[in-house]
Amino acid sequence: MVGARTGRECLIVFTRYPEPGLTKTRLIQALGAQGAAELHRQLAEHTLARARELQASRSVSVEVWFAGGGEALMRDWLGDETVCRHQGEGDLGCRMSGAFQEAFSNGAERAAIIGTDCPDLDARVLGTAFEQLLTFDLVLGPAADGGYYLIGLRRFVPELFTGITWGTGLVLLQTAAKAEQLNLTTSKLHKLADIDRPEDLAILDSHSHIIFPPDKKSHPSPSPTSEGGALSGAELGGWGGSAKALISIIVPALNEGGAIKKTLLLAQLADNVEVIVADGGSQDGTVQVSLSAGVRVICAPKGRARQMNAGAAAATGEILLFLHADTHLPEGFDEMVRQALSTPGAVAGAFELRIDSPQPLLRLIETGVNWRSRLFQMPYGDQAIFLPASVFRTCQGFPDTAIMEDFLLMLRLRRLGKINIVAVPVLTSGRRWQKLGVLKTTLINQLVIVAYFLGVPPERLARWYRREGGSRAAR
Repeated sequence: MVGARTGRECLIVFTRYPEPGLTKTRLIQALGAQGAAELHRQLAEHTLARARELQASRSVSVEVWFAGGGEALMRDWLGDETVCRHQGEGDLGCRMSGAFQEAFSNGAERAAIIGTDCPDLDARVLGTAFEQLLTFDLVLGPAADGGYYLIGLRRFVPELFTGITWGTGLVLLQTAAKAEQLNLTTSKLHKLADIDRPEDLAILDSHSHIIFPPDKKSHPSPSPTSEGGALSGAELGGWGGSAKALISIIVPALNEGGAIKKTLLLAQLADNVEVIVADGGSQDGTVQVSLSAGVRVICAPKGRARQMNAGAAAATGEILLFLHADTHLPEGFDEMVRQALSTPGAVAGAFELRIDSPQPLLRLIETGVNWRSRLFQMPYGDQAIFLPASVFRTCQGFPDTAIMEDFLLMLRLRRLGKINIVAVPVLTSGRRWQKLGVLKTTLINQLVIVAYFLGVPPERLARWYRREGGSRAAR
């Protein structure tokens, strides 16, 4: 299925044949093999439809470069009119490099490669990319997971595709660094999210034309049982309380270069853990400090909820632990976490709180926080919330809200089962309390909660909170 290019601009769509068991493998646990392949098919067709919309407004050729399947299967799927080429062998960088080389060898003056996992990638975004290529050497479409959903060039630059750790949250950073070394002028598009893991399926809530396959196994709306009691272990994902379950520690960060290093080093002094820093665009060296500590770093959309959800999507552990950049875990926390989740009926947990400051009033705050956590089952983010990854998926992650994401998640979780509080504290920085004073900080935090229940929009609350100098971390 080889056709001639019709213009000086070439859009290359990277995808694969939707074969069950080999397509969207990280979604199989949620959708089943057939369901994951069906979702991939719909996403690919959605992307191609947007590419054809682009052709209505500018002279651009569209090619599908595929993996898996074969020409006959691709023809049956997409029709004879679609130009399809096999991606060939090698890693992703090698295959993209080959596609760009082919495009420019055949006369293209501007070329771009996109994937098919991003439902928000539309003709307008694609058109903007080609417009930017009139003046920039390189155009990148940043993805929420630290990669990119689009890369565009106006000349072949093979160096951009070597030495990149594909499949990690560093792809965009490494590519941008290479471009700077090569003196390429670079433009970046808006950041978009793609669908790769079960946690990402919530993105489809705003895309009703992409239908969930009928045999999907997850992405439910969390709700209590009809009696208001806890759901069964099977309904919650069935985490078995393994004594050595991998714990993924997710640290959302934004300009925390001065505080994060000790947090990361202490977090790694445990058995069978991985640490992921979800950076929201730091400008102070947070990323470099985190990398020097030997942890994985991903780029995420700014906002604590979005950063933590992105970190959870990148995690591989059976247990997720969300840790603030200025909070230190106690020695032996890993065994405490696994023990807390092995209790019958437990769906989540957190630690008691201790604030790193000698102020006597803060001892009262600590007592109040720990009392509230146990009595009302409402620990907050400062206390290092942890839960099985399956439960997190059932709850669809942190609500995408400008403020109070931990509060709202706790409201969901306590309807599902017990939230265990470990009788050992984490140590969190006292800087927020020292900045505004103990009484003012406490008053601001409580006013936010009251205002939320009175119906004040979260975005408005967040603006007021920042204006007052409050911290989203401590409540």
